[in-house]
Amino acid sequence: MPSDRFERGQAALSRIHGHVGEGVMAALQDIAPDFARLIIEFPYGDLYSRPGLTPKERQIATLASLTTLGHAPKELKAHIQGALNVGCTRQEVVEVIMQMAAYAGFPAAVNALLVAKELFAEVDTATRNAG
Repeated sequence: MPSDRFERGQAALSRIHGHVGEGVMAALQDIAPDFARLIIEFPYGDLYSRPGLTPKERQIATLASLTTLGHAPKELKAHIQGALNVGCTRQEVVEVIMQMAAYAGFPAAVNALLVAKELFAEVDTATRNAG
């Protein structure tokens, strides 16, 4: 039986990532269903659902963190899309990543910018094909 945390998490995940987030959770079901549930409940049900920061502000913080990690390109790509979904502009995404060069180094920022470039191209292609 889903908990309130789980339901809040599902709503936040859907708001930020749409169907892409559901796909990630589904991919984990056969190997680590408890981990998939924890991802929905903790970061999305508890943290992303808190008052105090807007969804856009939370995505900016997440982009900064993933950029500085420098080793999570899949997650960074998903959160760049999430940032766009909650109102960040492409320029804001690029600026956040560039700012991280001062803290994580140029290689981390370059890698993150290349992830953003790839995602932006995919969005543009999907938009052209939909129209």
